[in-house]
Formats: sequence, C-alpha cells, structure tokens
Amino acid sequence: MSVPDVHRTVDAVWKLESARIVAGLTRMVRDVGLAEELAQDALVAALEQWPGSGVPDNPAAWLTTTARRRAVDHIRRSERLTRKQEQIARRLEQQQDHEQDDVLRLMLLSCHPVLPTEARAALTLRLLGGLTAEEIARAFLVTGTVITQRIAAAKRTLAERRVAIDLPDGAELAGRLSSVLEVIYLIFNEGYSATSGDDLMRPGLCLEALRLGRLLAESAPREAEVHALVALMEIQASRSASRTGPAGEPVQLHEQNRGRWDQLLIRRGFTAMLRAREIGGTPGPYLLQAAIAVSHAQARTAEETDWARIAELYGALVRLLPTPVVQLNRAVALGMAHGPQAGLDLVDSLITDPALRDYHLLPSVRGDLLVRLGRGGEARLEFHRAASLTGNASERAFLLRRAEAIAVTGRPPSLPTLAQAARDFLGRDDLDAATLRSYGQTLRRLSLALGGQMPLAALTADAVAQAFATAWGGAAASTWNRHRSAVRSFAAWASLDDLAAGLERRAGSRPGSRSRALAGAQLDALWDRGDLPLRERTLWCLLHESAAGVKAVLALDVEDLDLDDRRARTGRGWVSWRSRTAVLLPRLLADRTRGPVFLSDRRPGPARAPAPADLCPDTGRRRLSYERAEYLFKESTRSLDPARNGYTLHQLKPRPAPR
Repeated sequence: MSVPDVHRTVDAVWKLESARIVAGLTRMVRDVGLAEELAQDALVAALEQWPGSGVPDNPAAWLTTTARRRAVDHIRRSERLTRKQEQIARRLEQQQDHEQDDVLRLMLLSCHPVLPTEARAALTLRLLGGLTAEEIARAFLVTGTVITQRIAAAKRTLAERRVAIDLPDGAELAGRLSSVLEVIYLIFNEGYSATSGDDLMRPGLCLEALRLGRLLAESAPREAEVHALVALMEIQASRSASRTGPAGEPVQLHEQNRGRWDQLLIRRGFTAMLRAREIGGTPGPYLLQAAIAVSHAQARTAEETDWARIAELYGALVRLLPTPVVQLNRAVALGMAHGPQAGLDLVDSLITDPALRDYHLLPSVRGDLLVRLGRGGEARLEFHRAASLTGNASERAFLLRRAEAIAVTGRPPSLPTLAQAARDFLGRDDLDAATLRSYGQTLRRLSLALGGQMPLAALTADAVAQAFATAWGGAAASTWNRHRSAVRSFAAWASLDDLAAGLERRAGSRPGSRSRALAGAQLDALWDRGDLPLRERTLWCLLHESAAGVKAVLALDVEDLDLDDRRARTGRGWVSWRSRTAVLLPRLLADRTRGPVFLSDRRPGPARAPAPADLCPDTGRRRLSYERAEYLFKESTRSLDPARNGYTLHQLKPRPAPR
C-alpha cells in the first residue's frame, strides 16, 4: 500500500476510533488533555510505522494498545512508589469492555456545564468526532486559532476545576445528559440551518451530530430523551435533499418534494422513537419535538399534515419549555390549524420579547401570516426586515425575493423609507465622529426593529416606543436618554411629529451600592469564575488594572499595544496594566498583529458594514461595541449583585485612595 493510501487509512480509522481511545485513556490517566496527547502519540507512531510494516489486520486495536502502553509508561514514570504503580499499571492493562462507559464519561466531560456553550461544541467535536481544529473552524466559520484557543481554555478549565470523570447517578446523570443533548442538537442545528455564511446547510455537521447521537444512544440505552433526540435528528436529516432548490435557495416544508425524503432515515427515526416510548416516563422536550417530526413524516402530502395534532404537541412543549422560540413555532402550527389570525395574535404578543429582538424568523413568520391574511404591504416590510437580520446569504436572498414578489399598491415609489432617511441624516457634514457613531447606533437599531423599508411617513411614536422597550427597556438611564435624544434630533431633521412622545426621560440612578466601585470579595468572586470567555476576562481585568475609561479601552487597536512595557497609547496619553492583564492579553490576541483589540462575536452582515478602522482585517469581525460590552458585564454579574440587576463596567474602576 502506498504512503498516501496508508495516510488515508489512518485518517479514517482515527475519525472512527479516536473517541473510544481518548475516552479509555482519560479513565486511565484522569486528565483529558494528557489523554489526547497520548492518543496523538499513537497516531504519530502509526503514521511512522505502517508505511513500512503495512496496515495491521485490526488497526483500531493497534492504536488502542499502543496508546495504552504509552499511558502505562507515563503512569510508571510518574508514580514514586514502584510497587503501587506496577499494580496500577497491571490492573489498567487488564481492563477491557469498558468502551461504552468510557465514551459516556468523555461526553459528559466535554459537555460539562462549567464550560461555555461554544467551548463544549468545539471540545466535543475534537475529542469525540476526531475533527481537527481547522475542520471545526471551517464548520463554524471562524479561524483555526479561535478553535484552538477554545479547546485549550476548556481543557484548562476542566483541570483547574478538577471536574470528576466518574459517572454520576440518578438525577445528576439526567441533568448532565441534558447538557450533552443540548450540545449535540446545537451542532446539528448549525449544520441543518446555518446561521451565517453562503450556504443554507453544512451537511458535515449534521452527519457528525447524528453520529454523536447514535454513539450516545449506545452508551446510555435506557435514557428516553437520548433516543428521542436521535429520532428527531434522523427525521429532520431525512429532508436534507429537498430543503434546497437548484441554486441552493431554501424550499419551505409545505413545498418540498416528499419523494426526495430519505426513507431509510425516516425508518431509523421511527425506530428510535419507539425505543424512547418503550422506556416510558414523563415525555421530555426532545420526545415532544420528535413526535412533531413524526407527524410531518407520516403525512404523504403537505395537505394531509395533522396540524391540529402538531399544535397540541407544541402546547405541551410550551408548558415544559416556555421559551420565545418554542412559542413562535407554536404560532406557526396555530396559524395552520386554526387560521392565520390565530397565529398572528400569538406572534404579535412576542414582538417585544428581547430574546427575539434579532431573530429573523420572527418577522419571517409574521410575513407568512400577513400574506395569508391579504395584508401584502405589511408582509413585504416584514420579509425585508427578516432579510436584514439573517446572517445567512442564501436565506437573505430568499427573503428578499419573497418581498419583491409581493405587489404593493398605493405608495409612490419615490416616498422615502426609514433606511434612506437614516442614511441621509447620518451623511450630514455637521456631525462630529462621536455624535455620528451614537446617532448611527440608534437609527440602525430602529431600522432593524421596524424595518428599513418602512415608509418614513408611517413611522409613529407608538412604533418607536415599542422598539425602545425591546431594545433598551433594561438599559441604564444614560443609555436610554442618549437614544431618546437621537430620535428627537432625527424627528426634528425629518420634519416629523415628536417620535419620542411615548418615551419618558429617565432620571439618573441614585447613589448607592450599584454606583460604587467593586472591591474585595466582589472582585475575587468575579476573577475566580472559570466559565468566563477570554475576551470578557481580559477586558474586565484591563479596565480594573488601568483605571481607564471603557470607551478608551474599547477603542484600542493591536498596533497601540506595548506588551513588554505593559502599556498602550490612546488619544489622550497612555494606559497601563498589571500582571493579570499581562497574562491574558497575549492569549486574546493570538497571532493577530492589527485591528481592534476587542472584537465582536460574529462578522457583520452586509447591511451593517462598520468603518474600516472598526474592522479586523484578519478575522473580518468588527470592534466590540460599548453597548454589547456593558450588556455582557451586567448579565455576568447578576448573581453577584444582591439586587440581581448586575453591575456596570465603570464600577470596575478602582476607588480613589483616601487622602
């Protein structure tokens, strides 16, 4: 066999067996990072030896044996008491038939709740999927460096928190399994309906999630929710071939060619569903969602779909999982079962929910219902608004086509829209940079909330008040008043009625515990948290150690930093920091040499292109905004605040020393 053929064989075996090998080694050495290193050593040995000696009859067993021998060698080197370490080594060498428990342990470890969600997904795909950092990065449209950092941080957190690898019992096992199921379904959904990029689907992620789900079902055969999730994913995956048209455009469920649905996957889904029902117990959220998928799969045509049954199942799911997204899905079912007005009434009750503020499917669903009610003009605006919110290029193009397909009468083509007026307002020469940035944030949010295509003449104070309640209802008084002032200036410029008539000016917060600087136990509790993302931890440490203003720190670019001298140049001089920030900053920057220091989580959409100075040329992500940074800090510190409101970033600034 040629060297390339051997390498392909090694790669295939590794993807299939790496999870079991790493899981077994983790049980032996009690350290997931070390276990992966030992497994990689065995992989390297195979790449070195197999081209000369040939691929063994049982390559998986060869890799397992080699890795275990290296683990035993490590244990022998590490133990000081020779007799005890030899007994441990012999016992470990003799252990067999633990693959299922080992894989389950590894799944519970990689999906542990102490890790952030994105780190759980990356670590799971790395350890249990055998994917490289580059493969995971391509799947989630980030850089390999980002994934490597997430995985390294996750391993470090598991080690620092001394997370046990033993299997929990009873209710604790069920609770831990729910975290595993959440991660697997997250991976599946990112593949099934990609949130960003050019393609609607990423089939590789769907297949990986299915493989992980089936592996989990083998390892936890008596858990109904595990089999229910497998059933749900099998049935949803069965529609993959019919979900896109010739040009990659989305095809809605009721328009899909059901003859292209994969019957093998549907049968596998039905089988998994039967296993879940045989186990019994109170139906969980995945079993209810799987039952909905079964109802769709059983209908030979879209017209035969039992929407009344599906609406009933969503009602049960809402009682168990009362999230806004589940409510939105229930609205679709109600609209099909009991008429579009029933669905629209529920959708309209969700409009002010902050959790759905930027969720493109809310205006998309509302547009569908409005079309069925004959309200084409309103529907057109909703499809435009949905298009501006989605990060997926295929879905954006589809929504824009739906909007343009609706004929609208009664509005002259020359009538200005909110988006056009906002561009003209911000294009004036008499606005300084700070005012322009502040006004731009307000008007961009209004355009997203109300739809950039809304006729300017249709903009009302009530609509603005609703958008404010959703976007800034929980904001500090200064933030609320700043956006209110921007709206008043825009209304005056556009010769509109007072758009802020429904917005009362908020009084500044009273002096009290929330305005005082954090210190002592509060800071210790903050720094001791192991679940904080690297970006937030670095920003907060830098703000505290430098005593600089939040805006000044967020405005820093990589080129401004002098890491050796622990300082950075700003427009007004220098900011400096101490040891904690000095450790974190290089890790945050990784290999970046230019652009903003603190970046947003995702790349901006076409409608939200930032100024070149606020865009990282290496990652394509924009500078982290003050509003987002403030929101993240407030959410992260709610548990530390006795009032449960959370703190503000300026409270990280140390108190002045007493005179």
